Amino acid sequence: MMSVLTANSRRDLEIHRYPAPLYLLVPVAALVLQALLSRYLSRFPYFDIPLVITVYFALGRRSPIQGMFLGVFVGIFEDALTHHAIGINGIAKTVAGFLAASMGVRIDVQNVFIRVLLNFALTLLCSAIYLGIYRGLLGIELDWSWFTLLFQALGNSVIALILFPLLDRFQVRD
Repeated sequence: MMSVLTANSRRDLEIHRYPAPLYLLVPVAALVLQALLSRYLSRFPYFDIPLVITVYFALGRRSPIQGMFLGVFVGIFEDALTHHAIGINGIAKTVAGFLAASMGVRIDVQNVFIRVLLNFALTLLCSAIYLGIYRGLLGIELDWSWFTLLFQALGNSVIALILFPLLDRFQVRD
């Protein structure tokens, strides 16, 4: 008799696992790299490496709760290293981590096109969340250009095309 895979058993079978230090080292390296490069390269704000890393691990782990926690920690630490108010990146990356993990449960996350599309869409969503928080909650006028936002989403997608295959090499195979 053929066994039927339920949603939970499917999720459990396809969870990507990595060496434990990688879960700490990669986000920390992304945060440090983002902070350093944004100081020295004026055009680097077109990339959000911590967001790409959050999406990668959330897609791989397929746990919305873990995706949220990763987004919270990466976002809060990114806020501490930047000029943003504490919590803005935390909120945006929490939403991105949750949505990425939720999508990872339902779709094939090994597909390159889906990975790029999710990075693009989640970058746009995070930018919309920043705008909503700055203008709606804080009442701060924010210089905003949708053209720049599209370049950032494209930049994050290109970074994802490079980083995802590199990080895939560290997966622990059962």
